[in-house]
Amino acid sequence: MRILERKTRAYEIQGDNLEILKVCVDSQLSVFAEAGKMIYVRGNVRMDSRMPETASGGGFLGKVMGAGKRMLAGESLFFTHYEGQGEVGFAGDFPGRILAIGLSNQSILAQRDAFIAAMGNVDISIAVQKRIGGALFGGEGFILEKLSGDGLVFIHAGGDLFSFDLAPNETIRVDTGSAVAWDASVQYDVRMMSSVRSALFGGEGLFLTTLTGPGTVVLQTMTLAKLRRQIGRSVGKTEAAEPSLVRGLGIGGLGAAAGGILGGILGSEDDES
Repeated sequence: MRILERKTRAYEIQGDNLEILKVCVDSQLSVFAEAGKMIYVRGNVRMDSRMPETASGGGFLGKVMGAGKRMLAGESLFFTHYEGQGEVGFAGDFPGRILAIGLSNQSILAQRDAFIAAMGNVDISIAVQKRIGGALFGGEGFILEKLSGDGLVFIHAGGDLFSFDLAPNETIRVDTGSAVAWDASVQYDVRMMSSVRSALFGGEGLFLTTLTGPGTVVLQTMTLAKLRRQIGRSVGKTEAAEPSLVRGLGIGGLGAAAGGILGGILGSEDDES
């Protein structure tokens, strides 16, 4: 994979932590996207929902089987194709970054829901994790997205995105769930922490994702699991603070406050009369 610049004649990525992808559509450039990712459409652009194409063809039956795999994996049954003359804007479903990746007759694997849109001869299919450890403890689950072909693909993930080019047999160990995308040539595995003490008290969990080159790896700084965990803690603190406030005031205090407010209202009415 090649990590591309954020602005070209065909597209532009704008924003900070809630980025938007703007794609130009004309007679030479068309785009298809995951359902629900579109933000706006400008100009004379036609939208058409189609079953995903398969790299091996197979006609209508092949499309149905490919769509069925995506549906079983919890993905959209159809892609939305945009053609004509104008501009289309896309965005992810949560705070994060958008990355433009160039494919040249090659394949990459990505975590579920990473794909936003693509241009060119790109096939989007489903890949199943071969290693049970990676599926259970890697943070990406059993199902991965496989992006293949020749063209441009745009992916979205949480926080900021960073890429590493791994040499043959070079290994990088990352927090589970932090791997967003990697070349098909990269070996993916999940291993237990070497030290039990570090696993129990280090705060990093029992497992680490191991990626071995050659190939390019893309990592994210914020996973959905971490985001949900932080939101849950914040909600828990708010709910815990509200009962303590009620207990501090007491029933009498709340009654006195309500009585004072009611008295003020009635008193102002008496003064006016």
